[in-house]
Amino acid sequence: MIDTILFDLDGTLLPIEEGPFIKMYFGLLSDKFLHLGITKEKFIEAIVSGTVIMRKNDGSKTNEDAFWDFFSQKIGYRKSDIEDIFINFYSNDFDLVKASSNENPLAKEVVKILKSKNYNLVVATNPLFPRIAVEKRIAWAGLDVNDFSFITSYENSFYSKPSLNYYENILKNINKKPEQCIMVGNDAKEDMAASKLGIKTYLLVDCLINLENLDISRFENGDFENFLNLVKKLPDV
Repeated sequence: MIDTILFDLDGTLLPIEEGPFIKMYFGLLSDKFLHLGITKEKFIEAIVSGTVIMRKNDGSKTNEDAFWDFFSQKIGYRKSDIEDIFINFYSNDFDLVKASSNENPLAKEVVKILKSKNYNLVVATNPLFPRIAVEKRIAWAGLDVNDFSFITSYENSFYSKPSLNYYENILKNINKKPEQCIMVGNDAKEDMAASKLGIKTYLLVDCLINLENLDISRFENGDFENFLNLVKKLPDV
């Protein structure tokens, strides 16, 4: 019986404009390191390359360690020397980037209904950010982090989407089997990859990402209103 819903975050629970988000995020964050003599160009290159490293992580270390092992060497500063700058940024300035996103009242309604029916909810976002940054984006969506039993972030993940190991790690952490779960997301490749493990999927098309032009008809799909109607019909657990 299905009793767990895995939600992607960006473009799913949180409608977001990727271009403006990246521009504001990189611009504001790189400003925090100018006093160390690190140019915007060098900083952004290091962040982008470090993200690629996390995407290719083989599971031998957390995404957090994979990122910092590379980033520290690239930027010339140890994690212990500059981590506080990142934490301060995410605690304060990161909220300015909220302007690139919008709240989706239907997402809030879906979460409310699922909670009332006792479903276990998970935020299965690509774990390329620290927990604090993920929690901030959940708040931008008008949601409560306490509504979710597990939230992926770079601290607790060893792989990234669309690796099946990423989804297996979630199942291990929440002690669930594939047939107990539905993965809901807007990326035809990264989110729908969960179906290869036997996880039921639902592809949201409101902010659809389909870079490889996959045939999305093989996935159950629809807009958020359609998904809300599906949720209303789900039985209590």
